[in-house]
Amino acid sequence: MIFEKSCGAIVYTVDNGVIKYLLVEENSGCHSFPKGRMENEETEEQTAIREIKEETNLEVELITDFKVCEQYNPAEKPDFTKQVVYFLAHYSDAKPRVTRPNEVKSLKSLSLEDSLITIEHENKKELLKQADEYIKHKMVSMESQLNSNL
Repeated sequence: MIFEKSCGAIVYTVDNGVIKYLLVEENSGCHSFPKGRMENEETEEQTAIREIKEETNLEVELITDFKVCEQYNPAEKPDFTKQVVYFLAHYSDAKPRVTRPNEVKSLKSLSLEDSLITIEHENKKELLKQADEYIKHKMVSMESQLNSNL
């Protein structure tokens, strides 16, 4: 059994009060989140930040208290197990751009609803819903903290 670990993040920004998620359209046509294989002695966090930069050209703030994993066996490789660790990553005041056209066909910044329509795999939709709940919960608690400090 061959095991491979990748790390990445569900990348988002807030645009006019709307949370927008950054989806990577891979050359296969599938939509996912920026991610890639761990290299050398990298930590999960270092891999996620590097891969986001390599695929989107974004400098992000990694939110490590949100962490979800998926593990699967690709249909074309039955003796292969792949684990992907996702964090949350926030960016602002930057425009993502494709920097690896051999891997990434396009980048799409979409609302939750449009992201859920666009993503093909149910497991990735579930991860996105978890991230969205986390972000909205954090925003509400930050707002109530601000209001209590006034």
